Amino acid sequence: MPRVLHIEDDPVNRLLVRKILSGAGFEVVDAPDGLEGLRIARADRPDIVLVDLNIPGLDGYEVTLRLRGEKSLRDVPIVAITAEGDRQTSLAVGCDGFIQKPIDVRSFASTMMGFLQGKREKVSPVESDEHLRAQSQRIVARLEAKVAELSDANMRLREAERARTAFYRNVSHELATPMTPIVGYVRLLADEELGALNPSQKKALRAMDECVARLRALIDNLLDVTGLEAGTLRFVHVDYDVATVVRRVMRNAEPRLQERTIKLVAEVPEQRMPAWGDGERLVRALAHVVDNAVKFTPPGGVVGVRLERRGSQYVVCIADTGPGIPREMLQRVLEPFYQGDGSPTRLHGGTGIGLAIARRVAEALGGSLHLVSPANERIAGITFRGSACYLSVAERAPAVQERPV
Repeated sequence: MPRVLHIEDDPVNRLLVRKILSGAGFEVVDAPDGLEGLRIARADRPDIVLVDLNIPGLDGYEVTLRLRGEKSLRDVPIVAITAEGDRQTSLAVGCDGFIQKPIDVRSFASTMMGFLQGKREKVSPVESDEHLRAQSQRIVARLEAKVAELSDANMRLREAERARTAFYRNVSHELATPMTPIVGYVRLLADEELGALNPSQKKALRAMDECVARLRALIDNLLDVTGLEAGTLRFVHVDYDVATVVRRVMRNAEPRLQERTIKLVAEVPEQRMPAWGDGERLVRALAHVVDNAVKFTPPGGVVGVRLERRGSQYVVCIADTGPGIPREMLQRVLEPFYQGDGSPTRLHGGTGIGLAIARRVAEALGGSLHLVSPANERIAGITFRGSACYLSVAERAPAVQERPV
């Protein structure tokens, strides 16, 4: 059964050709544009190619030139089938035939069989050279226009990126300003500095305090990610102890772990692990990673933390017994604002910036962050098969060079 590749953007024409040729014993494969047609032709060599000249993306002339450049496709007959186009140019670029639309329904199948059996239309060498030169000039003009179009689009994207970064930064600062008195007054009320509270008022203030803390953390995260993208985030490098930082992060995570009935196991050396860098930034980076592990570990599961020294680097491994991360998402989840499930009905909260912040902080402190899933880690006698995050920092972090927005 001859296999036909039909490259045509009009679905009505595709259907007509399919019905005619299928009824005559041909197998027809469709492609709606030139790029898709090239992909199909390379993947599954057809017996004959029908190509419309006026198709989006690469036009029929350019598709024919590309097909003739493929060693495995040089002998495949190509027939231009079009309402607009030039016969001589079609034959000059490599087509073996030219059929004007509308096609003759009665003779179309036998015409295709003729090309399969060796029929070829010819053009004289002189005419061929002339039409090839003209087509080459058209291609160069199209490429020039495309380059200009892409340059303009790239410039607009850069401007939009700068505007987006400035917007997030400005919004974050505007939100942070009123948060300061809100946090202060909620704390004064909760501590009964402004008068005694009854049990119901205390309960309401505890709920308010938790919500304010979550809102403040979200604003801090937005400030961090915009600062990292703009290169304006400040790092204060001092001497600190990495082991103390890791233990502090685990302590801060205890309420969330208890709330979700998740067990935490750790291998953290007792001795000091001295470093020079921004320990406070590292606390927040590790908190994001731990929070992510807790978020995706089912109740009753386990999260493991291990700290070790490897040469001039300190490496923190945070592993979990959750479902893991699909392979195709391992890199994408490290991008700002990306979430595996970003729908309003998603099971897990968050804005999708925690891991991105953690990675950028690790890099600024002379290290890196990468994910592995499924994991194969053993921490404190427990094997973790979910995902594992490896965050490293240098013993002595490089000086941070700020750049203007």
